[in-house]
Amino acid sequence: MDVLTIQSRPEGLRRPILIMAFGGWNDAAESATTAVRYLATSFRADKFAEIDPEEFYHFGLSRPNVRFKPGSETEREIIWPTTEFSVTQSSDLARDLIVGVAIEPHLRWKTYCQAVVDLARRCEVALVLTLGALLAEVPHTRPVRLAGSASDPELAVRLGVRPSRYEGPTGIVGVLNTICREQGFATASLWANVPHYISGIENPKATLALVRRVLPLFGATLDVSDLEEAGKQFDSNLKEIVAQNAKIAN
Repeated sequence: MDVLTIQSRPEGLRRPILIMAFGGWNDAAESATTAVRYLATSFRADKFAEIDPEEFYHFGLSRPNVRFKPGSETEREIIWPTTEFSVTQSSDLARDLIVGVAIEPHLRWKTYCQAVVDLARRCEVALVLTLGALLAEVPHTRPVRLAGSASDPELAVRLGVRPSRYEGPTGIVGVLNTICREQGFATASLWANVPHYISGIENPKATLALVRRVLPLFGATLDVSDLEEAGKQFDSNLKEIVAQNAKIAN
């Protein structure tokens, strides 16, 4: 069974970048998945492929959702935790962009990553970039710190990251980067550091930091005033919370 379905293969792709993020362990405060979805929405990316979730998810842990079909008040449909890929081809960009968002799979990571590699090959992807976010000992009052790695030293400089010395548990992001690199793709990973004491709420400042850092890779300019405003409101809300919580304030 081919787990990858390409509904309509994009033609004439220009050195596309594949950017992916995964909800769960790799996505503190949902910062990374929100960043990828923000890019997809901002550049009007169109869905063209998906990975069937059947082999990769424990549906008791990541349950499908039921909803009414559009335009119907009686018929329902099941929404599965599918990996969807969307593409944007625009003359406003120096190169094309493919985005993928998913929940971190529970099973068969190697097979899953091979499906992503298959898509990357078919689309002649020039760079596989993963975004993540981690809980860290950082204060919310300082600019968001980004860390990461890249297979190419020049790309590492462009992303502003140093070689990682990390050893320890990894998520699907680390596995995907390794498998893609072993199969000849240029790879990079970019992570936002999120304050550990506010992990339960979305962090627009971390999302904004990720978006701003990746935009130059495909020659894009983007009005991010909505994220900036969300970041200001985020700070304002936190200021009130901290004022009421001596433990955080100290």
